[in-house]
Amino acid sequence: MKPNLPPIILASVSPRREELLRHLGLDFAVVASDATEAHHEQLTAREISQLNAYRKARAVAKRSPEALVIGADTLVFRGTTLYGKPADHADARRMLRELQGRTHEVVTGVCLMHLAAHRCHIFSETSSVTFHPLTDAMIDDYLGRVHTLDKAGAYAVQEHGHRIIEEISGSFSNVVGLPVGRVRQLLEAW
Repeated sequence: MKPNLPPIILASVSPRREELLRHLGLDFAVVASDATEAHHEQLTAREISQLNAYRKARAVAKRSPEALVIGADTLVFRGTTLYGKPADHADARRMLRELQGRTHEVVTGVCLMHLAAHRCHIFSETSSVTFHPLTDAMIDDYLGRVHTLDKAGAYAVQEHGHRIIEEISGSFSNVVGLPVGRVRQLLEAW
């Protein structure tokens, strides 16, 4: 990675995103963004993820304009149905039942923002995930193994994902929460 990058801040308290970014060998700070996530019915999942990534990055960049801030937002969707973080275990069970045996999409919007340099780059990456056909017993077994209430779509590919996921087409790290290959390319070009 280029040594002449400004200080980097990850505008997320997601341990999964932090771990993925650490794989790039970067030194960075983690700062929670206080931005409220938007969910507009008129916008696509891609547009919502990019808008939320921008809002998260901007909220942190306003406090640290000399830093290169990385904001991200991941959404799970099938058609026009969004699957956010489940409200409770019953909601998690409902989501997994609806996704079982089908293919859905995972989109992560990413915003790299450096206010002092007046630079901003926003993009999104989409991966397709196909679930195995799942029985209620298989869903309950998965829910008993993984804390899903803080995960979009009520699952984590990196935690016993083989039990429910048949195939991933696209970036694995994108499904986890940050498309590291694309982020690396942008940071190298920065």
